[in-house]
Amino acid sequence: MKMGCHCWLARQCFDSPSHVMNFLLKTGAIGLMTDLFSTNDPTKSRLARREFLQALAAMSAAGWMAGEPRSLQAEEPIQQPEPTADACILLWMAGGMAAPETFDPKRYIPYEVGMPVNDMLSTFPAIDTPVDGLQITAGLPEIAKVMDRATLIRSAVQPDLGSILHSRHQFHWHTGYVPPQTVACPHLGAWAAKVLGSNNPVMPAFINIGQRLEGVGEKEELKAFTTGGFFGSEFGPMNLPYPEVAARAVQPPSGMTGQRFQSRNALYRELIERNPHREYASDYQQESLLRSMDNAYRLLSSKDRAAFDINEEPKESREIYDTGRFGRGCLLARRLVESGAKFVEVTTEYVPFLHWDTHNSGHETVARLHSEIDRPIAQLIRDLEARKMLDRTLVIIASEFSRDALMEGKPGSNANDQATFKVDKIEEPKHYGLHRHFTGGTSVVMFGGGMKQGFVYGKTADERPLVAVENPVSVMDLHATIMTALGISPKTAYLTEGRPFYVTQDGHGQPVKELFAKTPASV
Repeated sequence: MKMGCHCWLARQCFDSPSHVMNFLLKTGAIGLMTDLFSTNDPTKSRLARREFLQALAAMSAAGWMAGEPRSLQAEEPIQQPEPTADACILLWMAGGMAAPETFDPKRYIPYEVGMPVNDMLSTFPAIDTPVDGLQITAGLPEIAKVMDRATLIRSAVQPDLGSILHSRHQFHWHTGYVPPQTVACPHLGAWAAKVLGSNNPVMPAFINIGQRLEGVGEKEELKAFTTGGFFGSEFGPMNLPYPEVAARAVQPPSGMTGQRFQSRNALYRELIERNPHREYASDYQQESLLRSMDNAYRLLSSKDRAAFDINEEPKESREIYDTGRFGRGCLLARRLVESGAKFVEVTTEYVPFLHWDTHNSGHETVARLHSEIDRPIAQLIRDLEARKMLDRTLVIIASEFSRDALMEGKPGSNANDQATFKVDKIEEPKHYGLHRHFTGGTSVVMFGGGMKQGFVYGKTADERPLVAVENPVSVMDLHATIMTALGISPKTAYLTEGRPFYVTQDGHGQPVKELFAKTPASV
């Protein structure tokens, strides 16, 4: 389909349901809902991934078949917390950002041929920040300058899911649930869209910037959590993989008249009615598709669509952000939040073995990533502060897990060793870096949104294993903290498929009160 006024609309309304159903029919995936990753056999791991895809397809299909989710507020009254943030920007370091190479520097030894891998903890030296005693790694000088506005969690932990599959951990981080599940789990952004809505009725509440969902590895797994889940299409993300051309997604093609635009919109609605897979979708899900079309049509007809055009930004501003797609995505996110979006995710993009997924040449790759994220993130914080928006905008830097030079998973894990070069000593530059996945302790940075400033929470060990040794923060409690800041109780739940489904796993998430400058009421 030619990119134009309905490119987002078409993806939302046609590609997803037909893709899910075709995939489901080909794989025969209905009912396959078991944990498939407790294996240390690479052959079995590949089989497990295929079966995992089948389970994800079944889960997605269940979402299309689900009826209208019903709030449990009437049966289980809860008091929603007073929000400390009106919007959230999640800066996603996809692929496993190594904490010792970014926000939790350890003992540094420069590159040297013959150095034992066991001696390698950080491959960058530490640099000071304005906060006494707080250092981050070299390569992030601009972020270092704004750390006095930040809360830094150095003790975030992830569960041991057996053999590492990035998208499985990313699914868990973005939804709060370990896949596969028996229902289609909504993304955190979908929860914000459903419970809170947008700050501007014309703007999409949930927008995802920078991640391609076609033409990349593990695309089916990525689609499984980049979704509104059982809430329906209207609460799913508007996906903008290329921020520099985001404006094209919200404008008619050149030369299209208003009458033709209306006719095309009517035709799309008719095509939905004739969708050959319609019998597989519930009335609610079909109506949600139509509502998503109405929402899109309203945006495409509004002057608010100008927020999607980063070329309207002054040249000086564009140049600061223009370090690549991620940098341009940060600029777009700021413009969208200014215009009323509730939850915006900007990703460095997950592509297997690229970017933060450093299986070799880690030091060289991370040095490049430093240059791509440093200026844009710092400028985003400065811009929000200058516009008096930072206090009410929660900006989060996070990743699915950390990395280590020697240990895969965490102590006691049976995860496969996935480093490309399994060497004991550094012989070439490609050996220098943190090439194994580590779930025992990582960093999350939070700016604004009611969080403390210049504050460090938690600690990891100084020597390997670099596990969290003080105040570990689980994904569930991190989610509870984020949702509480936005004004959503961690016990918020909807009834779907005959079961209550909570925004944090089974409603057990506890916000980390120590992170808030002022504890929200009802927490």
